[in-house]
Amino acid sequence: MPWSAEARAAAAGVALVAFSATLVAGPQGDDAAIATSLAEMLRAGRTVISNNQSRINDPSLGDKGLTGKAVLDQAIQIYRNKTGTDPAAIDPSSRHGRLMRAEMDAILEVMDANQRTINAKDVGFKAFIPAVFGRLVDEAFARNAKGEALIKVTAPEYLVRNRKARPDAWEADVIKTKLLDAAWPRGEPYAASVDAEGMPAFRMMMPEYYAASCLACHGAPKGEMDITGYPKEGGKEGDLGGVISLTLYK
Repeated sequence: MPWSAEARAAAAGVALVAFSATLVAGPQGDDAAIATSLAEMLRAGRTVISNNQSRINDPSLGDKGLTGKAVLDQAIQIYRNKTGTDPAAIDPSSRHGRLMRAEMDAILEVMDANQRTINAKDVGFKAFIPAVFGRLVDEAFARNAKGEALIKVTAPEYLVRNRKARPDAWEADVIKTKLLDAAWPRGEPYAASVDAEGMPAFRMMMPEYYAASCLACHGAPKGEMDITGYPKEGGKEGDLGGVISLTLYK
């Protein structure tokens, strides 16, 4: 059965909120701009999957037309509309350009590798939801970036459904002491220059919050199974539901 608009949005896990990083002059400002840009491309790709969730899960359809190129083209358009920038125009010899292309290649790779699942007929729920797409893109990006950067979608540990998404010690501390603090400005990222796996790095944490539509999977009653087979967390609209964590190695 095709999903409702509410269920499609809930599959994304969190609402996509606008934010503006406070950029500073110099390398850290450049790193913040790159991290923000990479996060927006990830969000754009997840939005494409969310918008097409009913199509993906329609058992009467075979070829959904969601090839890597088709999804990337839609993601690029969403990114352009959000940022006012064409990612193809970013200098490919710059760090920003290299990493953006690594991320776009990851989107292509993930979609093309999952065509059999997406296009299966007589199968309803395919489990190819925005959260799964995002994790697979993050893993492909890590390979493409060759040690230069990482992207991970994590959350407060009690909300994490996939062990691969558990926050590391630094992420867990930022979530607890910054992003979950009632005084933290809504949607404001946290950034710092710290060591990551023994190497100097710029790290940014970008909070995302549950919208009303997310509660079909993440709301009440707590413990009830949602459409994906996980127990609901009992969350409320406006709660911190996820964090995009970006690491740029020096």
